[in-house]
Amino acid sequence: MDGLMDGLTHGLLLAAGAGSRMGMPKALVRADDGEPWLVRGVRTLTEGGCGRVTVVLGAAAEEALPLLEGSGATGIVVAEWAEGMSASLRAGLAALTVTDSDAVVVTLVDLPDVGPDVVRRLLGPSSGRATLRRASYDGQVGHPVVIGRDHWVGVAEEASGDRGARGYLANHDVEVVECGDLATGHDVDSR
Repeated sequence: MDGLMDGLTHGLLLAAGAGSRMGMPKALVRADDGEPWLVRGVRTLTEGGCGRVTVVLGAAAEEALPLLEGSGATGIVVAEWAEGMSASLRAGLAALTVTDSDAVVVTLVDLPDVGPDVVRRLLGPSSGRATLRRASYDGQVGHPVVIGRDHWVGVAEEASGDRGARGYLANHDVEVVECGDLATGHDVDSR
């Protein structure tokens, strides 16, 4: 099945952190044109080929949730957000277990130059239950990451602290997709 057309690929936008280096939660940051990074991240996933999008919030969730109105995304709040990215990833994957999704595209809210073209390339012609694929920018691996459903339990079990799925991905065969011609993939930590 075509990962772009089957609707069985879910987008997961991690946006729960406090953004201490940014001086505010990154879920509340707006681009120069006024668009919230949160909305841009949702659009990147949907236009990139994800049939549905879930956003994981934590710090300032009550302020961020209204930003999702009209975006088509579902917001969930993780109480343990201060434990790091892994708590968000585990909560997001747990929320998706009740869906019929075969794979999830995981990305971060603080990657404003990563657009739909990166997600489309990463999804490729198909993204099924066994897929493990991640973007690379000039040889440096980063986000987004495509995780097939067969790996969700293993990723959740190994995720700890602010490392997310890094340990799991390091110990499994992951297809790396170069996207340096499309974006830098750099996370933005300061204004």
